[in-house]
Amino acid sequence: MSGELELLARAPPRAAASVEVVTFGCRLNAHESEQARARAEADGLSDAVIFNTCAVTAEAVRQARQAIRRVRRERPGARLVVTGCAAQIDPDAFAAMPEVDAVVGNELKARAGTYAPDALARRVRVSDIAGVRTLAPHVDVAPDLDSRARAYVEVQNGCDHRCTFCVIPLGRGPSRSAAAGEVVAQVRALAARGVPEVVLTGVDLTSWGADLPGRPTLGQLVARILKLVPELPRLRLSSIDAAEIDPDLLRCLAEEERLAPYLHLSIQSGDDLILKRMKRRHDRRQALALVEAVRAVRPDAAFGCDLIAGFPTETDAMAERTLELVRRARFAFLHVFPFSPRPGTPAAKMPPLPRPVVKARAERLRAEGEALLARHLAAQVGREVAAVVERPGLARAPDFTEVAFAGPGAAGQLKPMRITGHDGRRALAVSLPSP
Repeated sequence: MSGELELLARAPPRAAASVEVVTFGCRLNAHESEQARARAEADGLSDAVIFNTCAVTAEAVRQARQAIRRVRRERPGARLVVTGCAAQIDPDAFAAMPEVDAVVGNELKARAGTYAPDALARRVRVSDIAGVRTLAPHVDVAPDLDSRARAYVEVQNGCDHRCTFCVIPLGRGPSRSAAAGEVVAQVRALAARGVPEVVLTGVDLTSWGADLPGRPTLGQLVARILKLVPELPRLRLSSIDAAEIDPDLLRCLAEEERLAPYLHLSIQSGDDLILKRMKRRHDRRQALALVEAVRAVRPDAAFGCDLIAGFPTETDAMAERTLELVRRARFAFLHVFPFSPRPGTPAAKMPPLPRPVVKARAERLRAEGEALLARHLAAQVGREVAAVVERPGLARAPDFTEVAFAGPGAAGQLKPMRITGHDGRRALAVSLPSP
């Protein structure tokens, strides 16, 4: 799975009688956590904690188990429910934990009735997700994932590809798309609430439409949203596959200022042989060509990418080619993951590299990422941007640059700002009067 991953994001605490959600993994998981919370509260669940797990790395699974044990100590009377990709793939492991009251599969976590008392009386409820062909019904929840700064719309789920390192298809099932009309209706409703930025999200976002009549493309969906919801200030994409960007999406980037000039790419490696062994659908040349094509039509575009350090059989020369790629592409935001063998994947059977080597290569990539980010930030100085305020004093520019600012600005506002400097991690700016 490509994506902007966060190992642990705990939802804001609520009253003791309410439902709390602890989220691991990607932004899609964070979005689905809000849906699960809404369903659980509608089903009458109270004094409960739902753990929405991630299976991308062994570390994510370890942290989920650790969090479950910690919360049980802190809240001995609460009902603990485990869901998400790790629970879908290995439900018995979580059911065997004495701290856990119920395990719910991915396909059920946002469905009505899942958290009703009689349903939770069954300790394990995990269906065969490989047979799922539709998205779970949309749940209308308030856009409060990022302090009302933005809201997420799930347009796609699942993945039909089988990268050798990735266990996510086992947790998410086959690729399936939301109908364009339903997506437009969701975006329109969010814009009517005053949400300044909507993010389209999915497991394999660029595969949207392949299972729909006429096989529409992601670019066509984006164009339709921007045309039919003119009141939406900004539309953003979550991560996309580096193998594909359709002509309509490229045209939207060129012509639609409301489409955020930022792409997060699932690159994984800069070496062609490693990419083949990963069973990725792009090579080094294609990745660079995509970046160049986008910059040609949108010079202000910035890029992030996912990288795996220390994939089995990776040599020093191969690792160096990945470093060369990120420098040449001028990626501003690197998400680096040391290779983590996942049970049931072909890569888990490949000869592993020594862990110190894997760790050292990850650290080198992260150091390069810090240098590239500083370079990106330095280039922003003097620019005026319309940034979405995430909380007082902190905002996000259209190209995903984090901006610390002085002056007024409440969460959810779209504020003009002038960037005056940076601290190596984020831009520094002053808030300007609104036009």
